[in-house]
Amino acid sequence: MPKEELKRGLSSRHIQMIAVGGTIGVGLFMGSKSTISWTGPSVMLAYAIVGVFIFLIMRAMGEMLYVEPSTGSFATFGNKYIHPLAGYLTAWSNWFQWVIVGMSEIIAVGTYMQYWFPHLPTWIPGLVAMVILAAANLVSVKSFGEFEFWFALIKIVTIGLMIVAGFGLIFFGLGNGHAIGLSNLWKNGGFFTGGFKGFFFALALVIGAYQGVELVGITAGEAKDPQTTLVKAIQSLIGRILIFYIGAIFVIVTVYPWDQLGDIGSPFVATFAKIGITAAAGIINFVVITAALSGCNSGIYSAGRMLYTLGANGQGPKFFAKITKNGVPLVGTLGVVVGLLLGVILSYLAPKNLFVYVYAASVLPGMIPWFVILISHFQFRKTQGSAMDSHPFKMPFAPVSNYLTIGFLVMVLVGMWFNDDTRVSLIAGIVFLGLMTVSYYAFGINKRIPTDAEKDKEIA
Repeated sequence: MPKEELKRGLSSRHIQMIAVGGTIGVGLFMGSKSTISWTGPSVMLAYAIVGVFIFLIMRAMGEMLYVEPSTGSFATFGNKYIHPLAGYLTAWSNWFQWVIVGMSEIIAVGTYMQYWFPHLPTWIPGLVAMVILAAANLVSVKSFGEFEFWFALIKIVTIGLMIVAGFGLIFFGLGNGHAIGLSNLWKNGGFFTGGFKGFFFALALVIGAYQGVELVGITAGEAKDPQTTLVKAIQSLIGRILIFYIGAIFVIVTVYPWDQLGDIGSPFVATFAKIGITAAAGIINFVVITAALSGCNSGIYSAGRMLYTLGANGQGPKFFAKITKNGVPLVGTLGVVVGLLLGVILSYLAPKNLFVYVYAASVLPGMIPWFVILISHFQFRKTQGSAMDSHPFKMPFAPVSNYLTIGFLVMVLVGMWFNDDTRVSLIAGIVFLGLMTVSYYAFGINKRIPTDAEKDKEIA
């Protein structure tokens, strides 16, 4: 295999766990209390509605990847089917999103380790975790996949056990003496406790929980038998995520009155403790650490591949596309690690609120890949018309479903603007996209025309 090509070292089990694990993050384990506080038990409906539109986005991406399984996927499609600027913004938006998420996860590891070692400086476990994950990503894509497989498996098993235990509490009184029943779903203010406004505002927070689901698309260039593997992963992905998210939140809002969640700490810990598992806090703390490591691991992988894509298609320095003998983008991966290290340092030097605003700024850039996937799909259908006749994995109800999904995403952004708590993050995202657009023209990237060889590599 030529040196400049990435290696196909990810199996079906890797891809499926990467897809699920990349979406189920620390936020769910800490109780999803922020979304529940907006709209109460109806947050389950919010997750279901957003899940339907995420399914359509993933099917549009899957249809294109089946024909063109390229590394960088949506950035490559944006570059090819919309405009080079779209691919450029998509790559940098995804890089920005994952580096910010990775920063927070590394910091979280150090914070969570203080549960067992209260006097240990938080930067030590954070630095150790970053070194281990960087090494795993640099060794080979298979080692990244193996780490992510086990991290994701721990999260999924924990959520599954919590759902089973919760159903035992709700319907059979497991460990509680009597069945709790379903009355907490409509008591304490009703199902829609925040009314339409609360539900509408909650959609912005819920949609953020799904960001990262498109990570499976970035694995396309390194998947074994990509057509079969990606189709299988995408088909099962949304169902699994809906089960884990809605199932876990159903248990939380049914076992506890929604307005008391702010007083019980992590609902996961409280649920396990309620059925008699006294070590619940330590167990969940371990699981949350693995969730943080998983998020950082995914961030290093995804953001590194985006820098590789920028280098490969001529929109970034050529050394971004430098590949090790093991098929790993060396400079791209190291570039992310440096970003994470700087983020950890800045997080200690800067005011806490500043870091929160920076993290929130990733919400809009995190949605850019979804817009690009949906818009690219229009031109893809026109260009690949002959391939559509025998295509086994078409986007349902296209192009109507494309327009509906784009409209829904725009509606969520409008809701963010009218919500005082999310307007700042939306403005920060707009500023970031504006700065990247200026850089595209200021540095002459718009005048760079990839060679035929680079174009071939881009769609290989």
